[in-house]
Amino acid sequence: MNIIKRRYLFFALSLLIILPGLVILIYQAVQDDLPLSIDFTGGSLLEVRFAEGVPPSEEIIAVYESLGVTDTQVQPTDAGTILIRSSYVDNELRDQILTDLQAEFTSGVEVVRLDNVGPSIGRQVTSRAGIAVGLAALAVVVYITLAFRGISHAFRYGVCAIIAMIHDVAVVLSVTAIGSIFFGWQMDSLFLTAVLTVIGFSVQDKIVVFDRIRENSNILRRLDFEPLVNHSIIQTLQRSINTQLMTVEFLLLALALMGGVTLREFAIILLVGLLSGTYSSIFIAAPILVLWEKKEWRTWFKRKPAIA
Repeated sequence: MNIIKRRYLFFALSLLIILPGLVILIYQAVQDDLPLSIDFTGGSLLEVRFAEGVPPSEEIIAVYESLGVTDTQVQPTDAGTILIRSSYVDNELRDQILTDLQAEFTSGVEVVRLDNVGPSIGRQVTSRAGIAVGLAALAVVVYITLAFRGISHAFRYGVCAIIAMIHDVAVVLSVTAIGSIFFGWQMDSLFLTAVLTVIGFSVQDKIVVFDRIRENSNILRRLDFEPLVNHSIIQTLQRSINTQLMTVEFLLLALALMGGVTLREFAIILLVGLLSGTYSSIFIAAPILVLWEKKEWRTWFKRKPAIA
């Protein structure tokens, strides 16, 4: 199996997945219509307890929509209450919502908490997460460069791991953008948690593959770099399949299919992100390393010599 030989096919496949979603995100940004939840844009938070259990989320959302609030999110809590997030509602609309909830659920509705959420909290969390990711990426490059210092061009391994990590984040963003069009998905705090989790798993997978390349570089010194990398990838295939597909992916798939509505989006995004992390470790990170080693960009725009 020669995976490295078909590297440009895998690059094209990744672009086919990433570009449509990024185009959607750019268009939404231009239209000032990014799919952000109130965790980032601000809004109202209402926590209520129903006397007779927890009603279906669709019924609560229908009450809000009847009053013109179309971005409602409903989330059950472990305390038996319901968290209802929406865009900002004034006092008059809030009272009308509570009246309609009381009329819809005649058994009784108790208001536990009512707050207005400011967008500054979302911006602060996002900026800190960005700083944390940047510092972690720098630490990964430094760590791999030091750990792989016994082989030539150790710095490249760290840079390729970060490039593949960016690939995985781009896949998650693309899938979320497409989901916002077809399923009404929004970027909330759980989305940020999923992205950070994907980043952690992604870097871990790349280090495993690169470490096998490093070991084989000392053992198979006479072998050319491209077949050496391909041989190393084949050796790590079983490990990647066993640890990702057979454990984490199946659990997330079960959560996406049978979990609650509020966790379904999170589970699907995490499922796609971790699958992308495994894919990019094999088909993106190592091929980019070969491309860099052979400096193939020098021949990208050159015409092939005509055959007489």
